[in-house]
Amino acid sequence: MPLSEHEQRILEEIEERLKEEDPHFVQRASLPLSAHLARRIRWATLAFCAGFVMLWLFILSVWVALAGFVVMLLSGLIVYHFLKRLGREQIQSWKRGNRFSVTALLARMAERFRGPQGKSPPQS
Repeated sequence: MPLSEHEQRILEEIEERLKEEDPHFVQRASLPLSAHLARRIRWATLAFCAGFVMLWLFILSVWVALAGFVVMLLSGLIVYHFLKRLGREQIQSWKRGNRFSVTALLARMAERFRGPQGKSPPQS
């Protein structure tokens, strides 16, 4: 159902006030979903690396190593979740981009993990 002229004007006034009051928020909110997810994937990858370092600190404490393992596990699950939300189309476009980034590398790994789509498993 389309908005009336009065509702449309009110909406435009709200948008203008928001742009004046918080331009940083408007800039961040206007980014596409893939940009938000890519940033979260990078942070989760960094957490995975930190967990890996913590895992190697088992010499200091077994508890630090255990915490490192948990951090690695959780960040790996987070990366998988966000890659799944990105969808196949976005992953394909990153693969075609020919630029190196952690997100593109993880997208290619997720694509290989999924395997060929549409093929049925071999019958025995």
